[in-house]
Amino acid sequence: MTTMSETPTAEPLPPPAPGAEEYPALDFVNSAIALPAGHFIDLLGTPGAANRWLTDHGLAPADAGVQEMCAAQLRSLREHIRVLFAARVAGTHVLPSALSAVNDALSKAPTTALLHWDEKTGPYRATPCPTDEILDRALATLAADAADLLTGPDADRLTACGSTPCNRYLLRHGRRQWCSTRCGDRARAARAYARRARPKAD
Repeated sequence: MTTMSETPTAEPLPPPAPGAEEYPALDFVNSAIALPAGHFIDLLGTPGAANRWLTDHGLAPADAGVQEMCAAQLRSLREHIRVLFAARVAGTHVLPSALSAVNDALSKAPTTALLHWDEKTGPYRATPCPTDEILDRALATLAADAADLLTGPDADRLTACGSTPCNRYLLRHGRRQWCSTRCGDRARAARAYARRARPKAD
């Protein structure tokens, strides 16, 4: 049976995957974590958890008051970006709906800084960000970061973790195919077990 929770019960959260510090979108898609024994952790699973994730990544203030509708939008964008990452890694065609969803998120935030005038200091430019636009700005930022990764020089390094049941993505360094030491140890142990279990030839 699959267990969903904000925080893990069986084992601690894995560390950020290689590349997550450079690309917040990588950490974003990895916020849904598959663990052994059918456990599953969703760091965006509740409004409070989603607010904490956004705050931790500098995308929303702690008192943003994220509601379930906003958390659902974040989870939806995450799945669309995961589809794009999977297509890039596998070299397959991408679903048009995933591409449309990311492009829609990209268009949500204004990119032009407006002109303002302070009575004491004079004119200045600033991009508006009222409270009701916090989510749109976060969605646009994450979508833009994913687009930068998919079209930039690091795109060829994007890969899926090679340790079952892990579903995280990472930027490959050398021959490393795992998102964490724990996943690497698990994959090596599985290979060793498979070799021992293989029937010997007569």
